[in-house]
Amino acid sequence: MSLHHLLPWKMSTLDAQIKPALDSRRDRGILRRLPSSSALRDAITRADFSSNDYLSLATSPSLKARFIEKIGSFPRILGSGGSRLLDGGTLEHAELEERLAAFFKSPAALLYTSGYDANVGFFGSVPAEGDLVIYDELIHASVHDGMRTSRAARIPGALQPFKHNDVDALRSVIEGAIRTQPSFEEGTGSVFVAIESLYSMDGDIAPINAICDVVDKLLPAGNGHIIVDEAHATGIYGPQGRGIVAYLGLESRITARLHTFGKALASSGAVFLTSATVREYLINYSRPQVFTTAMSFSTVANIHAVFDMLEYGEYLPYSERLQGLARYFVEQFLAHQFAPELVRLPWSKTLLYTPIVPLLSPCAKPLALYLQGRGFLVRPITHPTVPKGQDRVRVCLHANNTEDQINGLLKGIRSWIESDDRGVVASKL
Repeated sequence: MSLHHLLPWKMSTLDAQIKPALDSRRDRGILRRLPSSSALRDAITRADFSSNDYLSLATSPSLKARFIEKIGSFPRILGSGGSRLLDGGTLEHAELEERLAAFFKSPAALLYTSGYDANVGFFGSVPAEGDLVIYDELIHASVHDGMRTSRAARIPGALQPFKHNDVDALRSVIEGAIRTQPSFEEGTGSVFVAIESLYSMDGDIAPINAICDVVDKLLPAGNGHIIVDEAHATGIYGPQGRGIVAYLGLESRITARLHTFGKALASSGAVFLTSATVREYLINYSRPQVFTTAMSFSTVANIHAVFDMLEYGEYLPYSERLQGLARYFVEQFLAHQFAPELVRLPWSKTLLYTPIVPLLSPCAKPLALYLQGRGFLVRPITHPTVPKGQDRVRVCLHANNTEDQINGLLKGIRSWIESDDRGVVASKL
């Protein structure tokens, strides 16, 4: 056995080149780190207000039993055989896509190994030179990474943000684009509008109905294409957990939807729902689709198991319980009347109560550390993950949380505010 790993490590020229960037982040207090094994052991003992297992299905005995049964019926369990275009294009994957297309009432479905890959794959390949991509300013990083590599990005000004959830701002961007490029109004250029149905950091709901109305009115030729990321809404809202687009009955007005399986559905991977033509295009031009090994057979079995729960309504008590807890948390938080300069919500109301409740605070790290010490697993989200001045403790609720746990967390916030060790508080958020 080689003892190379025991020898003193000499810094390479590459290490020396990249170390200043890490040192800069460390000095500014924004260096990202993975937790140690000891920290992870401690986390297990805390009440979970951090993970994205919203429906608590990851610990569901029913889902576990369904998964074991599915695995037993699969001829192959481990691996996947390769990429979808080679030996990973198996019967099991094709049957799952057909099931998902029917379940979500979509013309076609295409599996991806992650929601990140799906967004990068679509926005990196579909928008063409001369097209316009308009995106909510809080859209997920994967959309940014995709559209920056698109052919549309070759033309300056082709990637345009609009103020978060502001329909008037979206209207202004589209109107400005039409004035400078009449082809959009004529229908010879595509306009893509990228939004999330439930935003992962702010926990609020997009005004999808109003967005559809604006796009249809200003782009009557049908060249306005709304792409909705439903990653955090899947399994929670809508009939059979089909998401907020389905809850609003807008499937026919949306060009594409992304649903992921790694959050409320206790699995991994994602499905992109769109037309058969767009699906075929992604198979040919989406690089994450072409060059990534397909999801494993065990993952396919797990997804089937959880969709059995959705189709048969077994998920519904989990969803109803979760939404009730979300309402309870917000009502109790507001009842505490915390000093807004110390901790506050980023919104006064939202279309639906959601499991994501961001607690904005200039002292997000000290507050999170204090709550962790009191037995609550919460984490600070700080710049550069969120904009400067928008640091927060993001609370994620789960069906298995209790009202007592919520009360304890809120009492912990009160205790932190009244303590002497909360650190220096900025004058404003």
